[in-house]
Amino acid sequence: MRRPNEENKLEILVRKIHPGNRLNKVWDLKGGVSAEVKGLEVVRPCGHILKMVVRQHGDADFSRNPNIAADELVLLKVLKSEGIPVPSPYYLENTGEIFSRPCLVIEFIEGTTEIPDDMEKGYLELLAVELAKIHCLDISKYKLSFLPRKEERFAEMLEKVDADNAVLAALTSVFPFPGRNTDVLLHGDYWPGNILWNDGKIVSIIDWEDAWIGDPLADLANGRLEILFQLGKDAMNYFTEQYKSAMTEVDYSNLPYWDLWAALRLSKVTEWGLDENTIKTMKEKINWFISQAID
Repeated sequence: MRRPNEENKLEILVRKIHPGNRLNKVWDLKGGVSAEVKGLEVVRPCGHILKMVVRQHGDADFSRNPNIAADELVLLKVLKSEGIPVPSPYYLENTGEIFSRPCLVIEFIEGTTEIPDDMEKGYLELLAVELAKIHCLDISKYKLSFLPRKEERFAEMLEKVDADNAVLAALTSVFPFPGRNTDVLLHGDYWPGNILWNDGKIVSIIDWEDAWIGDPLADLANGRLEILFQLGKDAMNYFTEQYKSAMTEVDYSNLPYWDLWAALRLSKVTEWGLDENTIKTMKEKINWFISQAID
């Protein structure tokens, strides 16, 4: 079948969702390096305006899991049914008739990732509470076997790092970590950049392509390091304290190991297209983060 021209693809997509839909506007959205993301403004048959987001996963994610769009659709439905603030999934296009790669159409939610200075503590409290809610979900009720487990993701990451890396050496000497906690659903990339908030509330947790099953400390450690990058040590410690207050049954003995895992995962800051001063500062923070984990 002959594929349509590029400029017609999104128009065809919105009409597949509903024949009476009309595409009114298209704009690029920030999708990091993991996906191509566009915003759509659609005029529905009744005349109402509906905003949507179209996500096409990047080469790395698609190569790792060709069904990633369909899997994310299922996961978003589960999360939505459990009251987790995520975008509603609207449509999966995986026929190959429009795009060479599947895409997911989801709800557009008005919000920002920017944190006002006067709301920092309140924001960190909300951030910890929402993470705790995700980790408290009873995932046994759902068919989530498509999600990778911690051992798989860890092994995948180890293949991509320098064999002489000191953090890698420390981790491989103790991996697999002692199983002290029940496996939970993990976001996989829980950080302020994936949290939208509006009017003092978290309105959406986005970008679930890295979700997996494993120790809740993996998400906590990733969040700790990202908050250290963005807001500093005091904010990192406050976020950690708030999470611990909400998750009193979690055993935190292995948190230093997961901190090292997070440092290893986020160590290639030179590949993020940042300026030299920012890279220098981030490297200093990573080194401090590693030191506090080892000590």
